[in-house]
Amino acid sequence: MILDAEALENGAALEADLCILGGGAAGITLALQFLRGPWRVILVESGRRAAHPGSQALYEGEVADPALHSPVHTYRARRFGGSTTLWGGRCVPLDPVDFRARPWVPHSGWPFGGEELAPWYPAANALCEAGEFDYAAATAIPGGMRPMIAGFAPQDFSEAGIERFSTPTDFAGRYGHRLAASESVRVLLGANCTGVETAPEGDRVTALRLRTLSGREATVRAARVVVALGGLETPRLLLASRGPGAEAGLGNGRGLVGRYYMCHIAGTSGRLRLAVPRDYVNAGYEVAEDGTYIRRRLHLTEAAQEREGVANAVLRLHFPRIPDPSHGSGVLSGLYLARHLLPYEYRKRLETPGERPSVLRHLRNVAADPFSATGFAWTMLRKRRLAARKFPSVIVRPPGNVFSLDFHGEQEPNPESRVTLSDATDALGMPRLRVDWRATAGDIRTAQVAYRLLAEDLARWGRGTLLHDPEEVAADMLRDGAYGGHHIGTARIGFTPATGVVDAECRVHGIANLWVAGSAVFPTSGQANPTLTVVALALRLAARLKRDMEPGPVAAG
Repeated sequence: MILDAEALENGAALEADLCILGGGAAGITLALQFLRGPWRVILVESGRRAAHPGSQALYEGEVADPALHSPVHTYRARRFGGSTTLWGGRCVPLDPVDFRARPWVPHSGWPFGGEELAPWYPAANALCEAGEFDYAAATAIPGGMRPMIAGFAPQDFSEAGIERFSTPTDFAGRYGHRLAASESVRVLLGANCTGVETAPEGDRVTALRLRTLSGREATVRAARVVVALGGLETPRLLLASRGPGAEAGLGNGRGLVGRYYMCHIAGTSGRLRLAVPRDYVNAGYEVAEDGTYIRRRLHLTEAAQEREGVANAVLRLHFPRIPDPSHGSGVLSGLYLARHLLPYEYRKRLETPGERPSVLRHLRNVAADPFSATGFAWTMLRKRRLAARKFPSVIVRPPGNVFSLDFHGEQEPNPESRVTLSDATDALGMPRLRVDWRATAGDIRTAQVAYRLLAEDLARWGRGTLLHDPEEVAADMLRDGAYGGHHIGTARIGFTPATGVVDAECRVHGIANLWVAGSAVFPTSGQANPTLTVVALALRLAARLKRDMEPGPVAAG
């Protein structure tokens, strides 16, 4: 059942066995596990089915350094489906090394290993519609995938793993009808949780305060509450919910809520020249038998990470930087000239402050190569705009065998990289966020080492060169600052309250009936995009909640 909160009687009191705050990937995944059964489940979502300017404005906040972090309301969608309504669809599981406490990565280590999540990944992969759960290039398609660079066998990188791509799936669009048909789950749209109330002892949630943009109020009393609001709104709600024993916010007795804020370190840098025939190089996507797009990448090996004392990272073959017209590509110049038509996350990477590429040279590139530009536009219209399973990203083969390298790496957990509450408030009276995202010297060193090691591997091979400057690599990694919508680590899992906000079961330390779902709980980011793991963790949490809730409903306390 799906309801609009504006239809509720003002002051309505709702009761549930489980209340889920947030209708994105984590919240919808959780709700789907309770479609049938004796439990009363309420999913509370701030937005509605379509984008709503008033709801989106609630995300606005402050950024300590605008050069390093996008405005707080970008890269996120406050609507049913959350940011799955705008994600790129890349799906990759975390690696075994990501779960380990690594002496060379400060504050690393999960309270369980990768084997704990392994049983949940296949079902998560299915929900994300990323095809078969097979992330090995040798078996992802019959006969195996083509090598990235034929004949190249690097010492410090592996190209055995792949990334898969969702359609990309809008979870509300894809699964909303199941929730609408359920008699056990009620979805409440347009409802904003403005506070979490606890018992006088502070050890149990007793009520959730809801409010609509029009001022209508309601209360939910639930035996169990899961906060699944994303990596930024989760700490915002926890910090703003203060009471006895939680003067600094729920779960924040040790000051950890909002700290260790990570995204990923990413950027395009270097000049890779390959002395091999063009058909030896496969820089793009292949298609699995079920139609899923898949792609190889160069993955820094665990042995190299440990030996060099760096974090996890991957490199992908990439076309030269689009704003620089010296690439000579009509397609890339066309993209630059049409950049104002692109979504924010792509347009941002083409508009570097202080950089003034020659528009005339870009026009000359297009004029010299008009058929390629026209063909590319038609292909992108057909395969991305009109296709049910969208082509994942722009792939342009540069003239000759000259590429740049696209880096995507893990960010070290850093307690000084954090989100806090500002003095400003939103239309509901909630404190807005202030984001102070910081990169460490270790983050940049991981990128610099990856480029150096690949240059050494190519030199040993003798059929390729990678020109790069460590200082230029550092600048390129910070050119766009915090990468995209990967908001991670702000309510991290830890063995004890001294090391984390939630325990290994994702339950907030010291609060018996409050859990957190989503990338906020990741203690480390790994090199992988977070959505697949967010869904896997939500499935794991749902199973634990079900076991806790058997044999039937538990009255709200």
